[in-house]
Amino acid sequence: MKLHEYQSKTIFAKYGIPIPKGRVAATAVEAKHIAEELGGRVVIKSQVLVGGRGKAGGIKVAKSAAEAEGLAQQILAMEIKGLPVRKVLVDEAAAIEHEIYFAITNDRAAKKPVMIASAEGGMDIEEVAATKPEKIIKVHIDPLLGLRDYQARDIAASIDLPRDHWREFSKIAAGLWQAYLETDATLAEINPLVITKDKRLAALDGKMMIDDNALFRHSDLNEMRDIDEEAPAETEARKFGLSYIKLDGNIGCMVNGAGLAMTSMDIVKLFGGEPANFLDIGGGAGSDKVAAAMKIILSDSNVKAVLFNIFGGITRCDEVARGILVAMDEVKPKVPMVVRLVGTNAEEGRKLLENAKMITAETLADAAQKAVQAAK
Repeated sequence: MKLHEYQSKTIFAKYGIPIPKGRVAATAVEAKHIAEELGGRVVIKSQVLVGGRGKAGGIKVAKSAAEAEGLAQQILAMEIKGLPVRKVLVDEAAAIEHEIYFAITNDRAAKKPVMIASAEGGMDIEEVAATKPEKIIKVHIDPLLGLRDYQARDIAASIDLPRDHWREFSKIAAGLWQAYLETDATLAEINPLVITKDKRLAALDGKMMIDDNALFRHSDLNEMRDIDEEAPAETEARKFGLSYIKLDGNIGCMVNGAGLAMTSMDIVKLFGGEPANFLDIGGGAGSDKVAAAMKIILSDSNVKAVLFNIFGGITRCDEVARGILVAMDEVKPKVPMVVRLVGTNAEEGRKLLENAKMITAETLADAAQKAVQAAK
């Protein structure tokens, strides 16, 4: 789950990371009042969950409260990469002397969090990583020991940070680590962390991504979710406890079990097809859950055929069959459907589907081939 800049920076502040004074506004008038409180010279920043806001015109500097109102009105009327701007962050403007990129994320290969820093921070950090990788400093953090003081000092020295800032930088590094750890984040990023002309360090921008699987521990963070950036089908799937990710293919897949779902998608591709989604209905799914899953799959206009691959262990095949029939009655699908049911109550499930004009298959390979052919 992605957090907006203002949400991320609010979390950073709780962990002692210095951020500019500012507040979020939903209207131009609110933005004007905030600018007046901050002395007039402010930065108006669109709050959308995509990169490249500045290049798209979603970040502007205002020299007065009146100008802030006008710029906020313009930005609130924008769409950036298809996402509407519903809020703006009004921050006090900073006099920047130098920009630094600073972040923590997961390194899956190393099986450890990694702290990343670069003295060449800012909007073009991706270009720095591609053209001058030696400018990107990486330090792995042992999750049992946490961030050590010497690691923060090593990073400060490696990015040629003036020694006067090392103590403050170490506090920011420790705060970022705690924010990352205690929110179950997969990314905590400050871009840029700046040295201001009055020789202070400040996080001018912030970005956090939270592990969806840990949100049951963070009801406060779950309430921050912005569904604008999610596909409507993914939002609907979450209501029913379904794991769903929309893809670009034309064969809808409904499977019980994440590993089996990945295998099903791979075999579809092996026989020349392209999966339209990843969808795991999970173990023990009842007919209502199956019906919801089927409706979500069929809401994708790209789907030309649907593949059901159900292994009945905890999940009963007859329950899945009932869910399919309920969904068919409500949605009245016009695309062919291929069903493979194996395991608990598979025979009962197949009997229920006998009159539903569905294509049946004994093996996954057979099912995948029939689904690819049907989609053509």
